[in-house]
Amino acid sequence: MLTPMALEWEQIIVDSSDPIALGRWWAEALGWVVVDESEEIIEIRPEPDRIPGLLFVPVPEGKTSKNRLHPDFRPDDQEAEVARLLSLGARRADTAREEQHWATLLDPNTPDCQF
Repeated sequence: MLTPMALEWEQIIVDSSDPIALGRWWAEALGWVVVDESEEIIEIRPEPDRIPGLLFVPVPEGKTSKNRLHPDFRPDDQEAEVARLLSLGARRADTAREEQHWATLLDPNTPDCQF
């Protein structure tokens, strides 16, 4: 029998055409802090010593397909939170259905798309 290895979830990697701008946007949207930043990458976390975090990196050269990242959040006040994120530059995705109880938003770095 194999002994399980101890694993700790450190971060999610997000490819972006503008990782610094997108990372700063998500830091503000989530109320997180920047823990590492260079000319090409930015890492944000809920608190400096708390993981997991998000690491935004440049899209690899020559990459033609896109990765999908679909985080779900549960706000205390959905209407107020949607309004706040829209004021920060998010956009509504063209997927709304009358019966759904969630809002689908695109961050400022995501091109318009159909889901």
